[in-house]
Amino acid sequence: MATSTQNPVRFGIIGCADIARKLCRAINLAPNAVLSAVASRSLEKAVSFAKANNFSTEAKIYGSYEGLIEDPTIDAIYLPLPTSLHVKWALKVAQNKKHLLMEKPVAMNVQEFDEIVKACEENGVQLMDGTMWVHHPRTAKMKEFLGDAERFGQLRRIHTCFSFAVDPDFLKNDIRVKPDLDGLGSLGDVGWYGIRAILWAADYELPKTVTALPGPVHNEAGVILSCGASLYWEDEKVATFHCSFLENLTMDITAIGTKGTLHVHDFVIPFQENEASFSAGTKCFFNDLVTAWTPLPSEHTVTADLPQEVCMVREFSRLVGDIKNGTKLERKWPIISRKTQIILDAVRASIEKDFTPVTVQW
Repeated sequence: MATSTQNPVRFGIIGCADIARKLCRAINLAPNAVLSAVASRSLEKAVSFAKANNFSTEAKIYGSYEGLIEDPTIDAIYLPLPTSLHVKWALKVAQNKKHLLMEKPVAMNVQEFDEIVKACEENGVQLMDGTMWVHHPRTAKMKEFLGDAERFGQLRRIHTCFSFAVDPDFLKNDIRVKPDLDGLGSLGDVGWYGIRAILWAADYELPKTVTALPGPVHNEAGVILSCGASLYWEDEKVATFHCSFLENLTMDITAIGTKGTLHVHDFVIPFQENEASFSAGTKCFFNDLVTAWTPLPSEHTVTADLPQEVCMVREFSRLVGDIKNGTKLERKWPIISRKTQIILDAVRASIEKDFTPVTVQW
């Protein structure tokens, strides 16, 4: 249960997806949140999920999504449904004045995304997507390095990769390979993270153009299993990303500046839950005999008092609490999400246009 009972944000969870197990734990560990309800289309499934995920005996269990959404005691809803269902249920959540923590990708396209944001703003509810790694304390430390004019200089190149090798059952049955459920495939599921990392490194400045890289892999239903793209800015910054369901687990960011380089090899999910590291090189070159580097890049380890998903829930709950006390909505998170969705859309468009550049527009 939450470690503090002072006005905790009362969370309901719609759907019993695997990722929801992780968020149940995060809500239980967050000091300003409490698990209050779960809903499934099957009451039996909701009961089983609640028992397996440490819901209190006082928690409410619903055999329909509408029952939870209409519950006046619930403050916020975590929505981990398939992406194709997001706009329908997010609108219902917002219209019932519930704050909304959504799994990524937020929508199938930016038009659906804008519908969700409009509903949230009209009903005074906070929207945040479930990109957990940006809430890890390591992320703030890495950003300090990127923003240091003496140690890192000016950002010139960003390369990201997120891949994992799935089994045959995943390729046949998982919702992320079904066009009517999560039709964005690996681009939406893991490409979202690489795109977000690029934008994060570039201070969320949108690129001028996006060009998909040749050689994407689709399944028989046309869903993307593997792809990549390059992004170009007017100041000649360049970024690339790769995402895949077909290659070994890799979670890399390389950001190169005029004076320094950042390397991180576990940016989405740290190797260890209680700490995370990154490498920072500044003005590195070869030694006199060209047999070694000098100076060596420095290794930095950041201890995490709470897992990154708990930090996310804590921050989201803090915003919800502030709104209850009269503070305006925090627009930063929807803006960041929209920029990520815009790039995702541009990659898809470039693939459909035989890998020609697509101009990015806000």
